[in-house]
Amino acid sequence: MELQGKTALITGGNSGIGLATARLMLAQGARVAITGRDRAKLDEAATELGGEVLALQADLNNSDDLAAIASAVGKAFGSLDIVFANAGISGPTPLGSTTYEAFRNIVDTNLTAVFFTVQSVLPLLKEGSSIVLNGSVMRELAVGGTAAYSATKAGVTGMAKVFATELAPRGIRVNTVIPGATRTPIWTRGARAGATLDATEAHLAPRIPMGRLAEADEVANAVVFLASPRASGMTAAEIVVDGGTIGAPSGGAIFRG
Repeated sequence: MELQGKTALITGGNSGIGLATARLMLAQGARVAITGRDRAKLDEAATELGGEVLALQADLNNSDDLAAIASAVGKAFGSLDIVFANAGISGPTPLGSTTYEAFRNIVDTNLTAVFFTVQSVLPLLKEGSSIVLNGSVMRELAVGGTAAYSATKAGVTGMAKVFATELAPRGIRVNTVIPGATRTPIWTRGARAGATLDATEAHLAPRIPMGRLAEADEVANAVVFLASPRASGMTAAEIVVDGGTIGAPSGGAIFRG
């Protein structure tokens, strides 16, 4: 119960890594607010997590919704100890056939919204608080057709280091978790268009040194560690949960083909 009495906001907390992190933080004693755009999925997640969770429907690209999140969390919790900026989307952006709107949608959601999410709740963060941003190994794997997604995840890493510098005087730590291929809904669009999650894993697993996709709970464990007092000396740091993907001899080619 090392998060007993702590308060946390998790964006994109209605599925995947966000939902797994919410579940673990609640088990560790925290009070948790989650956000999601889909009301039905948000309600389903809230029912699973139980009555202690604050479920907020919001579009993080909407400044009014961000203000509403900050207001609701402030009223419910008074302050925040943890922010996990997890919400993100993927999508193909091949050079030569990508529309401006498709590219911008990914950048707005995965990068711009992360900045303004943190900025909107900054007044609620106490000294000693922790911010964790969700990156991705895709920032360096050079997989064709993923320019927007890969660029945003590289940007998240750089932004986290800047946040860490800016917020160090307030005693607020900022770190990044870097997942590899993980058994979450976003990876149903991972290896091949229209693939199921099991088919995606069958395609990718032989190329991952550990021979399998990560579980969402494994990434959640890293997030909770970074948010916990055990990581009190860590800021501008990263934890990679990728089954050895980045360090594999095949390097960036691991997901090609």
